[in-house]
Amino acid sequence: MSVAAPMVVTVEHAVQGTLDELGTPLSQITFVVFDLETTGVSAGEHAITEIGAVKVRGGQVLGEFATLVHPGTPIPPFISVLTGITDAMVAQAPRIESVLPSFLEFAAGSTLVAHNAGFDVGFVKAACAAFGYPPPAHPVVDTVTLARRLLTRDEAPNCKLATLARLFSSTEPCHRALSDARATVDVLHALIERAGSFGVHTLEELKGFTRAPTPEQRRKRHLAEAVPAAPGVYVFEDERGDALYVGKSVNLRTRVRSYFTASETRPRIREMVGIAARVRPIVCATPLEAEVRELRLIGAAKPRYNRRSRFPEKVVWLKLTDEPFPRLSIVREVKDDRAAYLGPFTSVRAADDARTALHEAVPLRQCTERLSPRRGRPACALAGIGRCGAPCEGRQSPEEYGRHAAAARRAMEVDAAPVFAAVEARMARLALEERYEEAAADRDRLAAYVRASARMQRLRSLTSIPQLVAAAPAADGRWEIHVVRYGRLASAGVMPAGAHPAPFVDALTATAETVVPGPGPTPAAGAEETECVLRWLEGPGVRLVRIEGGAGDPAGEPAESGADGAESGTGGDGKETGGDRDRAASDRAGTASDRAGTASGTGAGWSLPITGSARLMARLERAYRAGPGQGEAHRRREGRPLR
Repeated sequence: MSVAAPMVVTVEHAVQGTLDELGTPLSQITFVVFDLETTGVSAGEHAITEIGAVKVRGGQVLGEFATLVHPGTPIPPFISVLTGITDAMVAQAPRIESVLPSFLEFAAGSTLVAHNAGFDVGFVKAACAAFGYPPPAHPVVDTVTLARRLLTRDEAPNCKLATLARLFSSTEPCHRALSDARATVDVLHALIERAGSFGVHTLEELKGFTRAPTPEQRRKRHLAEAVPAAPGVYVFEDERGDALYVGKSVNLRTRVRSYFTASETRPRIREMVGIAARVRPIVCATPLEAEVRELRLIGAAKPRYNRRSRFPEKVVWLKLTDEPFPRLSIVREVKDDRAAYLGPFTSVRAADDARTALHEAVPLRQCTERLSPRRGRPACALAGIGRCGAPCEGRQSPEEYGRHAAAARRAMEVDAAPVFAAVEARMARLALEERYEEAAADRDRLAAYVRASARMQRLRSLTSIPQLVAAAPAADGRWEIHVVRYGRLASAGVMPAGAHPAPFVDALTATAETVVPGPGPTPAAGAEETECVLRWLEGPGVRLVRIEGGAGDPAGEPAESGADGAESGTGGDGKETGGDRDRAASDRAGTASDRAGTASGTGAGWSLPITGSARLMARLERAYRAGPGQGEAHRRREGRPLR
């Protein structure tokens, strides 16, 4: 009889890990909480004027670092008012190249903490790059990000340092570096204490906590399940069906899903996700249609979590009035009258700057009363200094004044060169007289005028065309086709590969929106929508298929340049082959922007784009710098860098 061998069982005892094994406990972390005062907001253009830092570990202050820094340039007056730091205070202070090594040594081996850390760390990195030091590789904690994650709106209406200091610190921030750093220490300790209730005990957990999705984001991930993977517009709605946020994407499902992950860190959007009850997708045929629909929905619904394009009706125009003695007026509505309009401007200030520039070139009256040739009134001071012909006193007849009005109309609608020449001459004269602040103001006014003029000419090149059909190649041999009427997107579709273009285009135009144009440079759509269409037309591979009416169709016949070309890219059986498609593409005409000049009557491509004013701005800068003591001397007198 055999005896079974005894069974041996080995038991391994599990040992619970410690917090040390999970990361570095916050009580053992050395934090260097620092703050900078600077001459401006750009790390590349401005300089540090003061550094203040406090080194803490385990709630105990280990040391402090504070020094003024000579910025190398005058401190702007408004900065001195804000911080209390004047040129006299920093006259004997060391420069940053002397202070930086000491600060880096003070912060060695620590975790940097700042309120709005991107600003302060950015200046430190810029200084390191300027003087050959390696960029700081310290871990960084931002108390602004922590506060947004841990505090509610009821506790703190905003996350400014002064607001948080009133809650957690006895030190009042005063825009001095060391004082603000001390207040930030108290805020940091209070926020770390709050984070402990969320199970945050190590530095690694603290950094991950600020990036983790909120409970609302995790709980509402199901809202993205029914969203299709197609181009279009998505609308976040609340329980009542009101729009909270409108966006667009070439892939709706991927974009909407991202709102429920850690990659979405915008506080306002995270708050919006917590309120949202549903996501309504609107599938569009093309990305351009999605972009246009987004603009229209934002303008109509005005979702409170959208910042851009919510109030398109608030744009203003510069108007040359229609009366016996016209004047320049800022208005919010373009009427169907014989007046000339320039714009649109996004603010009244920009429109007023453009008006001032135009007054420099054309001696129009600047009074606001309506004048009559039969009834006069005393002239103002402008007549005494030769800036107005005093039609109010009868010194100018309507015909004589009309020549000035015609010059102003031409400068607004056709050629801005007279305005540019007049303001440029004034800037040169002011620079010679060392009146640099006034020259800078004229530079900004001229820039506002040039941008508005260039933008309006660019818009008119499309809004003057009753109908334009254009196509762009898409994936798998398909074509995105759009119908544009008076600058408004009227229809969009995708033509399948190998399809005959003529019937498809005919059907698309027959079902397109009927557009009745209104008055002014933007008769059927907002300026933003027309600019979206223009950007698409200037894209690579875009072809004009048809263009009807407008200045570019003098014979009144539709130009069908792209339709025949598309038809030639098909094989004998009507199916388009790869080689035929490539040869046909090379035989077709150039891009839409090459042909659009003919369509708009210019013969040389689209009118000057908005970005094309850079050359004019360069000339403005040269005129501004003209005269004795060029460049740096001007900046020293003005107290701020050139914009």
